[in-house]
Amino acid sequence: GGSAGRVVGVELERGGEVVSARKRVVVSNLGTIDTQRMLDQGGAGSTSKPGEAAWRAEQKATPMCDSFMHLHLGFKTEGISEQTLADLQCHYMYMNDWARGVGAEDNAVLMSIPSVADPSLAPDGYMVMHAYTPATERYDRWEGLERGTEEYEALKEERSQFLWRAIERVIPDIRERAVVQRVGTPLTHKRFLNIEKGSYGPAIKAPGSTFPMHGTPVDGLVVCGDATFPGIGVPAVAASGMIAANSALGLETVPKHLGLLDRLEAVAQA
Repeated sequence: GGSAGRVVGVELERGGEVVSARKRVVVSNLGTIDTQRMLDQGGAGSTSKPGEAAWRAEQKATPMCDSFMHLHLGFKTEGISEQTLADLQCHYMYMNDWARGVGAEDNAVLMSIPSVADPSLAPDGYMVMHAYTPATERYDRWEGLERGTEEYEALKEERSQFLWRAIERVIPDIRERAVVQRVGTPLTHKRFLNIEKGSYGPAIKAPGSTFPMHGTPVDGLVVCGDATFPGIGVPAVAASGMIAANSALGLETVPKHLGLLDRLEAVAQA
């Protein structure tokens, strides 16, 4: 919500409750486009402040990556030889045609089997796997579909086949072994991450462009997340939150974190 061109809080979508900002600052971890949408809806950002109109226009014009297809599996290991299980790697990358590149649709798949590194992530006799396309799924084929409809389910089945075929290069009979399977689509991303068109994030490429820092010309608004420095991915987004907390909010969390690490080390050595 805005008051005289200043961001003062957030109105919850469910129930309409308004959460007022602490320390007179709202931190948005939404994507670039979605933060601007929230400003438009809330009436904040009067564009009268020098640089504000240009900043908002630049943010709205940020190019965005495509979305993903995901396949999450739980599968039985019964019948797989001990040697084969021992040889399984935690991560794999499948490329259908190197000449087409990682960014080509239906050409690359990233696979992770985290239970290789930590068996406690699955019950005895089972393993878990996650496979996904690296931001190469176009949103336009999903736009307008409603989750749960026959048309949506049919498209999920169709578009997940490339993932299945890639996984079969690692575990040939994976379809028969799977006991749990969940397919994620661009609509899944849009729903759970509240991000425009289920995008992976801003398509900001180096050299020539950099992810923006966390302060903004809108009074009371600080931003973090994949639309800010240092960029996309869990480690980068976590770092952006720390930078925003320390530089923009002055919470001085780094000394607190270092102190906590010292206490943990002392406990471990006791």
